[in-house]
Amino acid sequence: MGIRKVSWNGKRVTVAGLGVSGIPAARVLHGLGALVSVVNDGDDERSRAQAEELRAEGITVRLGDGATLPEGTELIVTTPGWRPDKPLFTAAAEAGVEIWGDVELAWRLRGPDAAPWLAVTGTNGKTTTVRMLASILEAAGLRTAAVGNIGVSLLDAVLGEETYDVLAVELSSYQLHWAPSVRAHSAAVLNLAPDHLDWHGSMEAYAADKGRIYEGNTVACVYNVADKATEDLVREADVEEGCRAIGFTLGTPGPSQLGVVEGILVDRAFVENRQKQAQELAEVADVNPPAPHNVANALAAAALARAFGVEPKAVRDGLRAFRPDPHRIELVEDVQGVVYVDDSKATNTHAAEASLAAYDPIVWIAGGLAKGATFDELVAKSAERLRGVVLIGADRALIREALARHAPEVPVVDLDRTDTGAMSAAVQEAARLARPGDTVLLAPACASMDMFANYNKRGEAFADAVRTLAATGRV
Repeated sequence: MGIRKVSWNGKRVTVAGLGVSGIPAARVLHGLGALVSVVNDGDDERSRAQAEELRAEGITVRLGDGATLPEGTELIVTTPGWRPDKPLFTAAAEAGVEIWGDVELAWRLRGPDAAPWLAVTGTNGKTTTVRMLASILEAAGLRTAAVGNIGVSLLDAVLGEETYDVLAVELSSYQLHWAPSVRAHSAAVLNLAPDHLDWHGSMEAYAADKGRIYEGNTVACVYNVADKATEDLVREADVEEGCRAIGFTLGTPGPSQLGVVEGILVDRAFVENRQKQAQELAEVADVNPPAPHNVANALAAAALARAFGVEPKAVRDGLRAFRPDPHRIELVEDVQGVVYVDDSKATNTHAAEASLAAYDPIVWIAGGLAKGATFDELVAKSAERLRGVVLIGADRALIREALARHAPEVPVVDLDRTDTGAMSAAVQEAARLARPGDTVLLAPACASMDMFANYNKRGEAFADAVRTLAATGRV
């Protein structure tokens, strides 16, 4: 797909939103000679300070009004969080003004010798998979970076002085919605489960935005064999001739798949005779931690690396070198034979289900903001693993009711408080319920903002309480 070159000098561009992507986009566009106006809904102290910095550089900023289209706007560049139904975008559509996201902007600004993108999306596991992928690429001696929704800004990666051989790119559904021209070398959709439906409007729209990542792929579209919806997206994608569908599975792989055989990660996709041959890549024990959903992440990362021509040894070495980010099935302490695991990043039911499937028996700490989720399926699937449950947060009643329906014999402690100190009480109650050999698992299945600034703060509160318990015998 050809992309017309944009003449930026004097072009009137409106940037929608300040923040981690809006401010860099405004500065880049201003540096290219565009006449930039930034509009922002908020008018708080932080926004005013950011606005003053931009105004000092010659950029127009309008605070407290993100709805009105500035006169003469020829292009909007939006931050990912702005919903498609915003009045600003309605006005833009009526005026025939294009809307790009910061990812689209970065793609359009790439040079002729720019590094190809290996792209990853999915409801859960994106960050871990991209970091695994970057570790594998580095082990292969390639100049790379984890970019996009994590790590290095895509604009910095595209326009900076450092050169790369290939980029490992995490893309959210928000970013993909506003990135119609992005064409990856190869891409993966890890899984699909209901999430952010308030933003997208429906599961169908959410899936369609995820599926954009496959458009124009040249070598491989990587999908999850256990999640048919991801394969359906591959079938619907318009790809380059010769691009292949590559599956990953926790079972024995078929031709054109990567999978697991007797504790070994194997490749039957990028070998000479995939009907009869398989290439050993690594052991399950090389994946840190070797929980099932994390092994699936490793297989997806390996598939993208192999699509780029990476040798098997680099897959093994990269997985061995990888260290997961905090609050992702992170072992905190073993206290008197009870293991405490922090998976605060499990902010939806799909992520919590994967986390719960990795341990048995479990004392589960759950709750927070449900974001419209229901919990019957999650509880029904996990009931047999539960020793007990401790509930916290604003929407804990929804989980309690699901437990009453599907696991009525499981002891439940309902902490009727939403202050940050509730986590210490939750750990104390979990310790009381647990027996040696159990896992106390923080996998909330909910967002954190009712009690904590973010899931990181929630995980830190859990870890602090566990370490206090380990040191003193009480929280």
